[in-house]
Amino acid sequence: MKIIVDAMGGDNAPMEIVKGAIMAVQELPTEILLVGNTEAILRCVQELGHQNLPKGLEIANASDVVTMEDDPARAVRDKKDSSMSVMLYKLRDGEGDAAVSAGSTGALLSGATLVVKRVRGIRRAALAPILPSKSGGCVLIDCGANAECSPDYLQQFAYMGDVLARKYLGKGEPRVGLLNIGAEDTKGTSLQKETFALLQEDGEAGRLNFVGNVEARDVFSGVCDVLVTDGFSGNVLLKGIEGTALYMSDGLKQVFMRSALSKLSALLVKDGLREFKKSMDYTEVGGTVFLGINKPVIKAHGSCSAKALCSAVRQAVKLASADMAGELAAMLEARGAEADRV
Repeated sequence: MKIIVDAMGGDNAPMEIVKGAIMAVQELPTEILLVGNTEAILRCVQELGHQNLPKGLEIANASDVVTMEDDPARAVRDKKDSSMSVMLYKLRDGEGDAAVSAGSTGALLSGATLVVKRVRGIRRAALAPILPSKSGGCVLIDCGANAECSPDYLQQFAYMGDVLARKYLGKGEPRVGLLNIGAEDTKGTSLQKETFALLQEDGEAGRLNFVGNVEARDVFSGVCDVLVTDGFSGNVLLKGIEGTALYMSDGLKQVFMRSALSKLSALLVKDGLREFKKSMDYTEVGGTVFLGINKPVIKAHGSCSAKALCSAVRQAVKLASADMAGELAAMLEARGAEADRV
């Protein structure tokens, strides 16, 4: 297994990316190809105490970098020797099994779509992070790749999320919910109402385990394994969750630091608090997959740390092993055959 990593993408590149890559080859059954400025990467390796490249690590030189100021739709095409572009072309050409970048989300999506290409039959690639929940995780699809969607896009997202929940989370019969402002069938805009009708029909036909509308407050309670929405609403939900988690973390610290007694209480519950914090920590997940691309492309957090990069590589290895592109293609073929019978 070989994972191609954009060494120059993200706020903390290249040092944290290189450090995370070294952690990954030491901890995981994978090789890593770091793409970026060779001199800068080797300098980081030496500053981290290594005279030579650690075993399992390779470098592919790239002289340019995609910045946040670059036009996302043109960045990969205009900067063909950027670390992100070289990474994607190498992935397309079979030089790796998956790719990871903490660079521009828009440029990475555009580049993955143009270079690596979508799975045949997939209309839009979607960002599909895994949210923590009482039932062992929930796939949120989409969370920002497609701000404007039609009902048939959301219907396909439901099937894509169903495949990810089965293959990545190990869910036997994933429960699919539609994000809405209320649980009633009549809630929402025309997008939600029309999508509801499509998913309800799929549920009645046994093609999906559709459980109806789901309110944002119920996501963590485990009422569904796949939460379908447009990219705009999904991104608002995700950023709201991140902000709430940070607020709660800071608030708990203030509560436990108020007095000697509260500090003692913190010691008594520190193990439980550590586990809870871990479940909300993005560095434990690492990144978000662009579901629907021919090979796994993982978007790591822009402020990616070494730990987060290592986690993203772990996620990439698992997704590549699960052959998500093959599973999606098989799903679409099965749906097409069923439609022909009807």
